[in-house]
Amino acid sequence: MGSITFWGLSASPYQLKMQSLADFAQLPWQRLPDQGSLLQSLALLRRLRKAQRKTTVLRFPSHDADMDEYPAVPYYTLDGKTLYYDSSGLAQHLDTLGHGSQSLLPEKGAQRFLCKFIDEAFDEFGLYMVHHNRWVTSAHTNKMGKTTADEMAHWLPAAVKRNIARKLSERQCRRLPYLFSVAPPGLNCGVDNAITPPERAGFPATHVLLDQAWRKYLAAIEHILSRQPYLLGQRFTLADASAYGQLGMNLPDGMAAELIQELAPRTYQWLNMINSGEHRGCHGDLEITDTLTPLLEIITDTFIPLMQQNEAAYEAALQRGQNLFNEAAFEHGEALYDGELLGLPFRSVVKSFQVVTWRELCEEWCALSPDARLEITKQFPFIRSSLFSSVTT
Repeated sequence: MGSITFWGLSASPYQLKMQSLADFAQLPWQRLPDQGSLLQSLALLRRLRKAQRKTTVLRFPSHDADMDEYPAVPYYTLDGKTLYYDSSGLAQHLDTLGHGSQSLLPEKGAQRFLCKFIDEAFDEFGLYMVHHNRWVTSAHTNKMGKTTADEMAHWLPAAVKRNIARKLSERQCRRLPYLFSVAPPGLNCGVDNAITPPERAGFPATHVLLDQAWRKYLAAIEHILSRQPYLLGQRFTLADASAYGQLGMNLPDGMAAELIQELAPRTYQWLNMINSGEHRGCHGDLEITDTLTPLLEIITDTFIPLMQQNEAAYEAALQRGQNLFNEAAFEHGEALYDGELLGLPFRSVVKSFQVVTWRELCEEWCALSPDARLEITKQFPFIRSSLFSSVTT
């Protein structure tokens, strides 16, 4: 295998994450539809749609997909034939195939678990913060509707692309409450109504919650990078890829990027460094130190309770006979539950794919050796074994 082909968009944090993984492994890549011809793009899209219909798009390593769902983007193929999804799975895939001089997932138990812990936190909760930053914080300044339209259909007439850009922006704004960002009543951002961040009847406003959480995550990353070049030490790992994908998503967004540069200048430089591929093939040792404490604390205060509340709500919904979840249920006002993060209320829909993520992480914790669990809980006492007691484990 000499290269990797992505089907995705630069607006996706998971696409950025995948690109950074491929760069670290020094594996050439191409992103369709933006970087390919019309014929290349249509051929890959046909293969993807056929594989989706037959449910033959794979995740590495393989797993029970009953509670999961295919994303809109991104996907990848290593041979031009078999298609895969899941950005974290790509890291394991590249490690298994021996790409890169050092692994993206650490081999040592405690390091490996914390790498996955950070990765999943950014994938699941980080998405809410950066999507909020794009369409709320940067409501006046982001250009991602136009950028995405250009990438999706760079061969179409300008008038058609403008229409696509407008519809994409309107759609992403409508999705804000599904992605945890609910506006307070009467919010006026000074933009068109169609792209004004919406409130939702019966849902508590969550802008303050997301703004507070994002600033704490950003401060924690800045703290780490003031002492070492990457999150787990001297080299790039899956944890860095996930943090980069989510935070780096906001680099083109104007106001959000300016805030990152103001609040966390080292982090801003770090994101741009990875974006330019300067982390390719980097070498160095990994080490668990107290430098990680602020980041692991905010993850423990946000990601863990969100996953626990979502799983409990999933089990309760099953008992009621509910079988529709995720965005489809949200649009029907079904499978909703009330929760609390950072002392602030929220309302969300049960997300079955997050149940999968959480249970897999709990299984990882249970599979750790007693010495590895002790290493983590001794250095970070706020991380307790009881936190990883999934309903089914």
